Amino acid sequence: MRTRDIAWAKLNLTLEVLGRREDGFHELRSLVAFAGVGDTLEFISARHGTPKLVSEHAGSQNHSETFGLDVEGPFAQALEGGNLILEAAQAARARFPALSPGTFRLVKTLPVAAGLGGGSADAAAALRLLMQTSDGTVGTDDIAALAPDLGSDVAVCLRSAPAFMTGRGEIVAPVSGFPQCGVLLVNPGVELATAAVYGALDAAPLKAPPQEAPPPDFGADFEVLIAYASARANDLQPAALKLAAEIESVLSKLQELAGARLVRLSGSGATCFAVFASPREALRAAILLAEQEPEWWITAGILGDPQAPLSR
Repeated sequence: MRTRDIAWAKLNLTLEVLGRREDGFHELRSLVAFAGVGDTLEFISARHGTPKLVSEHAGSQNHSETFGLDVEGPFAQALEGGNLILEAAQAARARFPALSPGTFRLVKTLPVAAGLGGGSADAAAALRLLMQTSDGTVGTDDIAALAPDLGSDVAVCLRSAPAFMTGRGEIVAPVSGFPQCGVLLVNPGVELATAAVYGALDAAPLKAPPQEAPPPDFGADFEVLIAYASARANDLQPAALKLAAEIESVLSKLQELAGARLVRLSGSGATCFAVFASPREALRAAILLAEQEPEWWITAGILGDPQAPLSR
């Protein structure tokens, strides 16, 4: 059996860091959406072919007796430390031994260490593929139970739909009425480790449990979305700027684009984004900016349901 899924790019439209917890994690509140761009992951089950039982990715230390991983694409070589795909697959099979082994094939089109949740999205896609090939023995709740142990972002990436994240990111609530709109993603070719950015932030200890905040309901109104996001920030942005001055140039370029309504860093960066009222506006802006900055990674996508047809 051969199945395929997309590991959609995750954007933190807002990211509030409320403080550093006693367990070392940071307490967060974040509005998350997924762009219509991502890595492609394929799984070839051993039930219908002979898998390669070790990772063929150059430099990878992730070897498995049951799963293989082949990586290609423009950012394949950046995965020198491996990928969460095999870790997710091994965790799933340890919990559900009847799962078939096989080989994963990843086409890595998203930049690495870029604030797009790429590794978490890849892991989530791997779990979804294993669920699809389980003949109904593994369900959505089963793979969701594995997510928190794999990484804070894996839970939200499983659904790949607009969401409100709290805790360290593992608590996910759906967001209602998220309007479809356009987004432009830009990375200047800089990798930023999340741990380094949080270190530069040096957040104060969390003194008390945070007040509960309900997830927003945007009523499918683009202006309501922009007003909500504009009233909040990405608290990691100043720390990321200390580590990568190139981000300032990207943000300045995005702010100059006609129709850009919300411009900021995603997650720990260094990818920045601009939100537009329509996907077509975002695409036009991407074409113009790519002519000015051919060395940058630039792509346009859709926020909301990444598989919905274009609107406006």
